[in-house]
Amino acid sequence: MTDLDYPDYTAREPGAVRGLRAFSGAVTAGVVVLTLVVIGTAYLGGRRGFPGPGAVSVTAHVVAAVVVVAAQRFADRRRGGSAAAGSAVVLLVTVALLWTQWWG
Repeated sequence: MTDLDYPDYTAREPGAVRGLRAFSGAVTAGVVVLTLVVIGTAYLGGRRGFPGPGAVSVTAHVVAAVVVVAAQRFADRRRGGSAAAGSAVVLLVTVALLWTQWWG
């Protein structure tokens, strides 16, 4: 790899893109923590005999966590519109997860 393979981090990026990327990073962390909570709740529910989230909910959270982490990594390594698109994927997947698993 050469220096041309990496973006120039010395140049300033528009504040809106940096802010969006920072916000999507916080959302990504939240999705990961939420996934761990759902997995822990499913485990405890099974061990103690009370109903907890089912396999579909655990799977949805794990898949969403993997997708948002990958999208955030993409956004963190790009600039401009590509970074904004990666951040948008994080936000859309998070809204879909919350809508289908928590509000539905």
